[in-house]
Amino acid sequence: MSAHESAPTHDAPAPDDRTVLLAAPRGYCAGVDRAVITVEKALDLYGPPVYVRKQIVHNKHVVHTLEARGALFVEELDEVPEGATVVFSAHGVSPAVHKQAEERGLKTIDATCPLVTKVHHEARRFADDDYDILLIGHQGHEEVEGTAGEAPHHITLVQSPGGVADVSVRDPDKVAWLSQTTLSVDETMQTVARIREKFPNLLDPPSDDICYATQNRQQAVKEIAKGADLVIVVGSGNSSNSVRLVEVALESGARASYRVDDASEIREEWLDSVESVAVTSGASVPENLVEGVLEFLLDRGYPAARAVHTAEESLIFALPPELRKDMRAAGLA
Repeated sequence: MSAHESAPTHDAPAPDDRTVLLAAPRGYCAGVDRAVITVEKALDLYGPPVYVRKQIVHNKHVVHTLEARGALFVEELDEVPEGATVVFSAHGVSPAVHKQAEERGLKTIDATCPLVTKVHHEARRFADDDYDILLIGHQGHEEVEGTAGEAPHHITLVQSPGGVADVSVRDPDKVAWLSQTTLSVDETMQTVARIREKFPNLLDPPSDDICYATQNRQQAVKEIAKGADLVIVVGSGNSSNSVRLVEVALESGARASYRVDDASEIREEWLDSVESVAVTSGASVPENLVEGVLEFLLDRGYPAARAVHTAEESLIFALPPELRKDMRAAGLA
């Protein structure tokens, strides 16, 4: 528990009618933690530069911190010198990207979240059984591009419940669905229900695709948003799960909710006549950024935050096997 969850340290007591609630769980999930540590260990082991395809996770502060240590973030593999080391981001890549890396003689370290890898396996299995796959997700998101690349001739993207009406398939009795792991649980289920109305024999994936951390953070924000005057979500604009937290907060009864990368983006007018503030963060957000928001509120007379626990998380993912192998060889594991 952070020191900001105990008694306030400022001299003037906070007004009794003000409250600050802090979601728990929040911030880093196991997949993000694994991906960030992967880049850090690669830099320690191989030395800079270590190339990373796309942002390792969708948080600009994390990216800038790793850049300062010698990570070079690129959009595509043709920006990576032949024979260099490249890390694939937590969002996953398509088989075509793996093939391109092999052709360029790149040393690859795959930091894809294991929960995303599971969706890739499901896509291949459904495609092998010749199903049309409806992938619920957002156009252009790296995770969607990676999953769609596993079975491009079988996958159709569905971005919202309203997009179901335009979907056509070869055989209405051979349709399955998958989803991006960072979506709103509620909206995804609404989309699935709409698909099932159109294709009653719709086949479900063997397990829920929305990752445990996404679900836990959405459930936590539902609890703290009830009746809150303001919900502050810490996270970057390209973080799907952070953007969803703002939507979930508003749907759950918050009068207002805003996403900020850090405390510097909070606008003073947001606090006008605000007595109850709730704070949470997306799954790719370091805890120090949340602490900065709590300090901002303390400095403006709000009390120390009270944590609201809705779930416990203990999952840890092992580092990529190719990295562990090199660490053992170097005596670092």
